[in-house]
Amino acid sequence: MPDFRVALLSATLLACSSFGQDGQPAIKVDVDVVNVLCTVHDKHGALITNLDKSDFRVMEDGHPQDIRYFARDYNTPLTVALLIDVSGSVRPFVDEEKGAVNKFLKQVLRPGDQALLVGFSSTIMLWHDLTSSTQQLGDALRSLRSIPFKGLPDIGQPMPSTLLYQAVQKTALQKLKEVAGRKVMVIISDGLDNGSPVHLNDALAAVQSTDTIVYGICFESGFSGCSFLNEMSQPTGGRTFRVKKTPVEKIFQIIEEETRSQYALGYVSSNRERDGGFRKLQVKVLSKGLSAVSRKGYYAGSAAQESKE
Repeated sequence: MPDFRVALLSATLLACSSFGQDGQPAIKVDVDVVNVLCTVHDKHGALITNLDKSDFRVMEDGHPQDIRYFARDYNTPLTVALLIDVSGSVRPFVDEEKGAVNKFLKQVLRPGDQALLVGFSSTIMLWHDLTSSTQQLGDALRSLRSIPFKGLPDIGQPMPSTLLYQAVQKTALQKLKEVAGRKVMVIISDGLDNGSPVHLNDALAAVQSTDTIVYGICFESGFSGCSFLNEMSQPTGGRTFRVKKTPVEKIFQIIEEETRSQYALGYVSSNRERDGGFRKLQVKVLSKGLSAVSRKGYYAGSAAQESKE
């Protein structure tokens, strides 16, 4: 059986464009392998990490697919995008967020992994670009500050806003789209968006088109926005946690465990059309009492959605 990591590396090399002397692409080779990452839990919620290829079944638009590549303990490079709400509505939680985020980064990032830090409110701020240095990320976290609420503006002046959906979309398309390997976005917010020029569905489409798993960490600040975070995370194979129910450090521990306990499944779709349409995915575990969590679909013909071997 071919090693999935070898196949992944091979296709990454094939998918890269070579350039002529004029700097224009000379050749581009597309690949057709669809990557699906999943975690498996038993009925008590415990992670199951000892399954084999024969334990899984992958369905695309209701049709079974032939799993060509499989790996446990998936250790290809991990990229983490941390998006932290620094608007006035979550000001009391910012210091708590920083400590938990810093500890998470130190525990989850391994050699070859990288992370970036984005803060968002009425503006979107790249606090630190992609780096493998936890020291640099920690320094950036220490400088991260919430934006205090200064009261309602004068009549005719714009209301304070939080650009959650736009921050998600821009980070996915501008920072994660060209990154190979596994990608996780962690959004720490109350789920409020009251100013983005894009909608929730646009944000979801962006993360889906870049094959990014989204986790939401929801601070309930009087605005019940946790459901919106869940609508962005659940279709990608992630989930949203409510801080009132689970402490922040425990949430990050769960995210770390799940990102280190994934199965990697690869297949070539039986539908050979490359029309850019959305294909529904379902991963099933054949053993009773076990359930798989994975992304719910991908965009056919999208280079970011097809695996770069």
